[in-house]
Amino acid sequence: MENIYPHFTATTLLCFILLIPFQTLAQTICSAPSSVQFPENNGIGDVVETITVEPDVTLEFTPPAADSNPFSINGNKLTAAKVFDYETEKSFPVRITCKKTTGLTINIVIIVVIGNLNDNPPSFDKNPYDVQVSEIAPIGTTVGQFAAKDLDNPTLYYTLTPESDYFRLQSPTSAVILVNARLDYEKVRNVQLVLEVLDTQEPERYSATTTIAVTILDGDNRPPWFQPCTPHNMNENVICQSTGYTGFVVLSEQEPGVLPLKPGPLYAIDGDSGINEEITYSFLSGNDAGLFEINSNTGNITMLKPADVLGTITLTVLASQKVNTHQFATTTITISVQVKSLHPPKFQKDHYEGVISSVGAMAMDLTNKDTPLQIIATDEDYAATAGLNPHITYSIKGRSEFSIINGFLFMTKELPEETLSLEVLALDSTNDETATAQLSVEVKLVINPSGEYGTVEMAALGATLGALLLICLVVIGVLAHRMQNGKADWKKIYEANIFRSSLGQGPSQKEGIQYTNEAFQRDDDDGGSTGSSGPETKSEQTPKSVWDIPTKEAIERSSAPLHDLLPDDTSDVGSDKADSEKEVKPILTKERRVEEGYKSVWFKADIDPSAKEEVVILPDNREDSEEEDEEPPSSSKKHDGKPQKNSKVLFADTDLDSGLGVKIEEPGDDSDGDEELDIDL
Repeated sequence: MENIYPHFTATTLLCFILLIPFQTLAQTICSAPSSVQFPENNGIGDVVETITVEPDVTLEFTPPAADSNPFSINGNKLTAAKVFDYETEKSFPVRITCKKTTGLTINIVIIVVIGNLNDNPPSFDKNPYDVQVSEIAPIGTTVGQFAAKDLDNPTLYYTLTPESDYFRLQSPTSAVILVNARLDYEKVRNVQLVLEVLDTQEPERYSATTTIAVTILDGDNRPPWFQPCTPHNMNENVICQSTGYTGFVVLSEQEPGVLPLKPGPLYAIDGDSGINEEITYSFLSGNDAGLFEINSNTGNITMLKPADVLGTITLTVLASQKVNTHQFATTTITISVQVKSLHPPKFQKDHYEGVISSVGAMAMDLTNKDTPLQIIATDEDYAATAGLNPHITYSIKGRSEFSIINGFLFMTKELPEETLSLEVLALDSTNDETATAQLSVEVKLVINPSGEYGTVEMAALGATLGALLLICLVVIGVLAHRMQNGKADWKKIYEANIFRSSLGQGPSQKEGIQYTNEAFQRDDDDGGSTGSSGPETKSEQTPKSVWDIPTKEAIERSSAPLHDLLPDDTSDVGSDKADSEKEVKPILTKERRVEEGYKSVWFKADIDPSAKEEVVILPDNREDSEEEDEEPPSSSKKHDGKPQKNSKVLFADTDLDSGLGVKIEEPGDDSDGDEELDIDL
């Protein structure tokens, strides 16, 4: 290139060399930064920048300043000629020429950047906002975004008022509103929300609000409901229950027109009232004989032919939505086929008169105030029951203060004293036949007589009865305690009696007085008998068998004192040891024990042991033949080829240590001539 343009290259290089000192000289006459920050909302005349200049240097705009110039030069100061707005224009270039009196000039450019201040409040695009949301929208669904605008672009914070359970904000810095809970069109259809935005940037704080009107739309989430029905809440779901319909037709007669039903005509509505879709009707079952026809649009049922069989016909009807057919419901219609009624109900009187005194009281006959007023309607179709039709119900037309139960009139609400003219209605529920009669009721209130017990008196009476009951319980407890102690005493008496009976028995016999009644001891195997002392008794003589002792001898021995029957060598020793040991006295009772193998002494009357009376054997003439018959056969044996019977022996409660003898009387006529007795002491 140097070969092609040698002259241009040298010239250009020479110019650059000459300009270097010139540029250095120009920089010394004025200088300023290339850009400066100047806040908006300034005052006119405010200094934007001070330019550094040498003496004899003047400043002017390039090109010359016009009226629209937002700046002015005052000496070496660049000032604002207007109020700047960041949102209108954010920066301005300023071109200035510096001239020295020597003729040297230089151009400089200053970029003035307008600073942004928080001087604008936030604002919403609309007020109010109208939005819609379906009731079947799931939780978390976005309802809408309602962000505010702020020219200063600060961080904005949102709040939703009033606080709603159905909606919420996505976050404090977000204007997105979400579904927060399950919606129900039947409960809440419109929600008014207030959205507030807050600008917290210094130096000023601004806020703004807007209204959000949320309309909840009905969702198709409910089937048709047959009317009338009773609504029920089941886990936040509403179910409307219908009890069905009833009607009747006459045997062998075709019902003209629409079949009348109770509680009303057959029809259903869409459970979603906001949608209210059309319903279609059809038979599901029960119309196999083709007796009835149903209108698919209205649900009206008509009869195609008469019924020929008495009984009940049950029809099942399906109601479904015309568009959304998966929403449907069913109900039953019970139709009774009856014999035609020939006679309607008829009251026994055309006019009834009564008087009633208070709520809940029965009305009395005005002509005979001791007799209850009875309102009866008869039906000649029920001649077999004297005209009493059990299907007739009674009511008072247009009045709810009275009720008729089984023909008797009761007042259910309080009324002032007056005479009322009423109309009684009798309805046969099987065929809807009715009859009416006039009723005059005189309301004559009865004031309760004074002196009746009030609440305080009844409370005092209850407290008194409670105290008496407590005293009774205490007395019963004391008696039970004493009876328990008495049982312990009787137990001790019983143990002492057992101890007394066991004296002299067993191999380890104590030294003392041993009593043996040899007349009633016998061995079941060989007819022998041993003493109560057993085989190791101190008696040297072996007792005779009871059958070896003549009756007379037995009687004499039984009548003798006991100390005469004891051996001489045991009398003194037994007496000494008996005195040294605790005295044991016989305990006898009046109770008779008839257990097998048990022989006891029982009495018809108490005998004083201190009276020293003799024990007398009474004749066996009591009414105890049944007990004798029930005795086991082992209780009697044959002796010398004759059956032997045991006589009943009665002992007085005496002390055997006293030496009291035993006296036996001759048996009476009922002994059957028995001459021998078994005596067991």
